[in-house]
Amino acid sequence: MLTREELKRYHRQMILPEIGLSGQQKLKAAKVLMIGAGGLGCPVLQYLAAAGVSEIGVVDDDVVDESNLHRQVLYSPADVGKAKAMVAAEKLRIMNPFVELKAYHERLKPENAEMLIGAYHLIIDGSDNFPTRYLVNDTCVQLNKPLVFGSIFKFEGNVSVFNYQNGPQYRDIFPEAPADNDVPNCAEIGVLGVLPGIVGLYMANEAIKIICETGEILSGKLMTVNALDNSVSVFKFGKQAHAKPVTEKQKVQVKEDNNQEISLKELENWLEKTPEEVYLVDVREEYEFEDYNIGGINIPFDELADKLDALPQNKKIVFCCRSGQRSKMAVALLQPAFKGAMYNLKNGIY
Repeated sequence: MLTREELKRYHRQMILPEIGLSGQQKLKAAKVLMIGAGGLGCPVLQYLAAAGVSEIGVVDDDVVDESNLHRQVLYSPADVGKAKAMVAAEKLRIMNPFVELKAYHERLKPENAEMLIGAYHLIIDGSDNFPTRYLVNDTCVQLNKPLVFGSIFKFEGNVSVFNYQNGPQYRDIFPEAPADNDVPNCAEIGVLGVLPGIVGLYMANEAIKIICETGEILSGKLMTVNALDNSVSVFKFGKQAHAKPVTEKQKVQVKEDNNQEISLKELENWLEKTPEEVYLVDVREEYEFEDYNIGGINIPFDELADKLDALPQNKKIVFCCRSGQRSKMAVALLQPAFKGAMYNLKNGIY
């Protein structure tokens, strides 16, 4: 039952027919676990607490650093050096006293993942490293928990929902982790302060829709948002027959090496010396390809699986896109079913 104070607090939300009293009661009954209280975790936590999710767990072993403050707006200079999970829980309790907050100042590991994730209905992953992402996904698959996922890279962000009502999981689009040092983090390449806010709000939106059982969920879809050119794209994907079964070993396994990426300079060298050996595939949308391209053919990402047979097995297949993210996903998605050599154009065509 909602109290009189809660009815007043959530009134503007409850008058939406898609939410209503029943939706608000579902929010009050929900238990959500947020993995990571950083750039993505901050907006997710603030808006879920404001929406009335009854119990929120926060897992993060990091402390607030001054370099976090331009994007992790839940924190202030006075919080520098303090545990993020503890500070986040304290501030969210003040923001909404009707929400129960549990702070876990620890790193998610194989030893504690099942215990932590098993205690909640919905899991949200805002982590910034691949071992944690695969651990979260694999544990959610084992325990049959829906997972809201988000990630950011420079000016681009991704959002999806995995393992929702027997839908695709993270490994269906990213079968294996890249090398541990293959993808630079925010400290190395930078990040626009508003980007995690934009992506985090989309993640919170998906969580609310899942809990309230309303709207269209990003299950089997990867939404990409580019803050630099305001483009939003949605790529469809399905369950893959080659997806590996979840094992304890796989939870924290990453590749030791990744030689499937080439630079633009390397590609240009290949095209100059042995153009007959290279098959360049631009996986952006048709309008993006027409606006600017560096040659090759155009097969949009969500059409790749249906056109796998058209790719020549005797050539070096090089996938490219704007930033190198969609083309990286293309290699990960098709490699298990393709016998030839496949490469990603690192950092894209710009």
